[in-house]
Amino acid sequence: MHRLLAAVLLAILSAFALPAAAQPSRYLISAAPMTDAPPGVQAWRVQYWTTNGAGTRFAVTGIVAAPMEAIPPRPRRVIAWTHGAWGVAEKCAPSLSPHFFDYTAGMEAVRAGYVVVAPDYIGLASPTMHPFLVGPDTAQSVLDAVRAAREIPGAAAGSRFAVWGESQGGHAALWTATAARSYAPDLTLVGTAAAAPPTDLAANLREGSDKNARALLLSFALHSWSTLYGFSLDGVANRTNQGIIHRLAENNCVSFNKKPKLGTILGILTIARATRSKDIAKIEPFGAFARTNSVDPARVPGPLLIAQSGKDTIVAPAVTRKFAKAVCKRGTPLRWIDMTGDHGTSARDSAAETIGWITARFDGDPPPNDCRRI
Repeated sequence: MHRLLAAVLLAILSAFALPAAAQPSRYLISAAPMTDAPPGVQAWRVQYWTTNGAGTRFAVTGIVAAPMEAIPPRPRRVIAWTHGAWGVAEKCAPSLSPHFFDYTAGMEAVRAGYVVVAPDYIGLASPTMHPFLVGPDTAQSVLDAVRAAREIPGAAAGSRFAVWGESQGGHAALWTATAARSYAPDLTLVGTAAAAPPTDLAANLREGSDKNARALLLSFALHSWSTLYGFSLDGVANRTNQGIIHRLAENNCVSFNKKPKLGTILGILTIARATRSKDIAKIEPFGAFARTNSVDPARVPGPLLIAQSGKDTIVAPAVTRKFAKAVCKRGTPLRWIDMTGDHGTSARDSAAETIGWITARFDGDPPPNDCRRI
């Protein structure tokens, strides 16, 4: 009798047991299906846990996209897409934009069968200051986004991934490669692609030929770093211009095919004039912080792809080439793509070649090496 009751009880409990996929997630907080994904694409707006370089935990956001197909017998290949500068204010998160799919070049990889993981980074669409161009914080948010995507059953994301980014996201991609093995040993990085990446931050903020874009990006950096770490702006600008720096960063997201407001234009022109003879490499603590968060070519593992236009007016081509040469001196296999377009289309202009290069890395093909011609 006791055995019969035990068997009945076990059957009842088994009927109500949660499947493995419904057990509490370690990284994923939520994954809401999106209704505006392009044809053939399924996507989720996600929230997940990450930590910054100091170990503080944050709930952050992003988008995960996958082919609209039946779950394959093997896990899908993954690309972590690291976005360029959209701004530093909470409202500037790519995942909040109705034009996300139009302006995100990395989404082209979904049509090639990839799961694309697109984190917002810390502080975009979440109530804390965005650590703009802060390497460890950004890298960890990218790696935890890949982990979170693996907890979405419909995505079927595997543990092998590549990282591909543009502009600020190129910096993020290189830092992600640097941190991957130590921070996320459960993941396997197969390759890193960076389009127009800022590498030496002070040099990039000093040498970009578009002085107005340089002033806006400098405002983003100064506002972010001074807010997060209490750095004084007294060595950079007077009190009036400090206020303009903060307002530019707080009120403006990067505009895509949209003219900035008159107040923004006047603010940028003011900061461009006020900082034209300033070099943050020589203004502490900004100089030391910029050096700490620049990309160390000795720490970036291969294989690596860099796409850079010689006509780029925001990320100075000479700075990127200098970084590439330093990578080559370490014996790291490097694919170099020369382009002729402007900064804003760097990833899209090199997308087909980059996705092909990433696919070859997943396939295990020997990586090409262009170091002799750089």
